[in-house]
Amino acid sequence: MKNTDAIATELAHVQQQMQDYLQKHWRLFLLEGIVFIVLGIAAVIIPQFFSLVTVLFLGWIIVLAGVIHVSRALFFPDMPGFGLWLVLGILQVIVGYLLIVDPIAGVMTITMMMTLFFVLEGTIKIYWALMLRPLPNWNFVLFSGVTALLFAVIILAFWSETAHWLLGLFVGINMIILGWSMVKMSLSHKDSQL
Repeated sequence: MKNTDAIATELAHVQQQMQDYLQKHWRLFLLEGIVFIVLGIAAVIIPQFFSLVTVLFLGWIIVLAGVIHVSRALFFPDMPGFGLWLVLGILQVIVGYLLIVDPIAGVMTITMMMTLFFVLEGTIKIYWALMLRPLPNWNFVLFSGVTALLFAVIILAFWSETAHWLLGLFVGINMIILGWSMVKMSLSHKDSQL
């Protein structure tokens, strides 16, 4: 019984901290929401482009990370795990390079990885929404989480026909929904600050 009371007290404390933070920084959340909406609209309009850009950007990040790992391993050869760091770095450079030189194949791979991301993101957003439940507009975060889970199901159901452009489209829709929920929450906390 004491554990349940302690959890309820801690949850109420976290909810109050979140509400205070949202009231204090509502403009930041509003701006972030607007940026997500604009980017999301652009991704929905030209989904193939955003699919390729996503893969190319990720490829370059992986190459950079691999170069850093290889460099660290070569500069510190007596470091414990030298061989593992070197192999990891080389593997990252190779994977990143493959994404850069064949972004279409990368789109297919990343689309499958995004399916997993949407499952995890949706689950986390639903959990977060349930924690925010007494606050105004918590249901928008819940809607965003349910939508992310629905995206994962749709990707799996229509994989072969749509994988080359679905990544950009769903990333765009996801950004619009996230931006919209952030705008709604920030504006509701703007009024409570005055």
